[in-house]
Amino acid sequence: MAIMGRAASLRGYRELVDELGGEGEALLRRFGISLEAIDSDEALVPAESLGWALEIAAAELDCPDFGLRLAGRQDSECLGLLGVAVTTAATAGDALACITRFIAIQHEGISLRLVPDPHGQTGMVGLNYLDIAEVSDFCQGIDHAVGLMHRIVSASVGDYGLRTVHLPHPPRAPAASYAEFFGAEVRFDMPTTMLRFPADLLQRPLRSRNPMLHKLAMDYLDRHYPEPDRGMTARVRLAIDRALLESRADIETVARMLTVHERTLQRALAAEGTTFTEVLDTARRDITYRLLCETDLPMSRITTLVGLREQSALTRVVRRWFGTTPQRLRSISRARQADISQVSLVAEG
Repeated sequence: MAIMGRAASLRGYRELVDELGGEGEALLRRFGISLEAIDSDEALVPAESLGWALEIAAAELDCPDFGLRLAGRQDSECLGLLGVAVTTAATAGDALACITRFIAIQHEGISLRLVPDPHGQTGMVGLNYLDIAEVSDFCQGIDHAVGLMHRIVSASVGDYGLRTVHLPHPPRAPAASYAEFFGAEVRFDMPTTMLRFPADLLQRPLRSRNPMLHKLAMDYLDRHYPEPDRGMTARVRLAIDRALLESRADIETVARMLTVHERTLQRALAAEGTTFTEVLDTARRDITYRLLCETDLPMSRITTLVGLREQSALTRVVRRWFGTTPQRLRSISRARQADISQVSLVAEG
């Protein structure tokens, strides 16, 4: 089944192509995308078509920063009702929770998650793009998606202290172009796509907050879109991921975040064949793996971040999950990455 995305994400594409000396409408037609689809908030097209439309425009028009340029002329309006829900939320944390929950209705191949700072800097967090293989090779699409998120956050709260941007590909345009667009350091060839910023951003109020309009938009999204986290298990998992960053991830905290009674939450999970303890264990396993294999954080800090009281408890659960110790798992991962890098160097040579 094809991965789908909203054609509205290409609003401004025709005009940009025309300005660069091409024929925007004709280029869109090559990928089966109509102007009517782009004007619609609902029209879906294959995500691959969206990706190729950006890549080919960049190549044929000799415009290596095409994705960033397109993002630079867009705003939350191209997200349709999701954009309304995001920009009318009370705080930046509420807005990010909304977009991470519903991003799949904009593009089925992308998910977003707040994660601990991969560099272990106190008071920092990351907004991590988890794009799947079918779309992750479209570098212009990645630049466009991250650039648009930066634009939306900046418009909503002003300067939000963006520290660094991680991109999983080499620079397609001069690195200075990226730095100018984001107003921050941009690092290339990183393991994943991420925006790093201060954690206190999550509490900052949005300029355009509107409780009534936000409620109306959220009610509509809840009723009309089969979002991927429709089930209680996925909703609990997202809440746990956020709770691990902000507080403690116990059932009381998660139930409060989801505005449901603890017993209601437990019954819903049971109906889906799982328990809160199992979901929490899986979440801890995943975040522990990322922290061990993708950061240099000390074991004591990782223990705290995943909600464990003692480092010995971390050793026990890592052995249960992965059959080895935390330090050994980190060493294996680093050795594997070194082997991959060596192979890449040989291939390039």
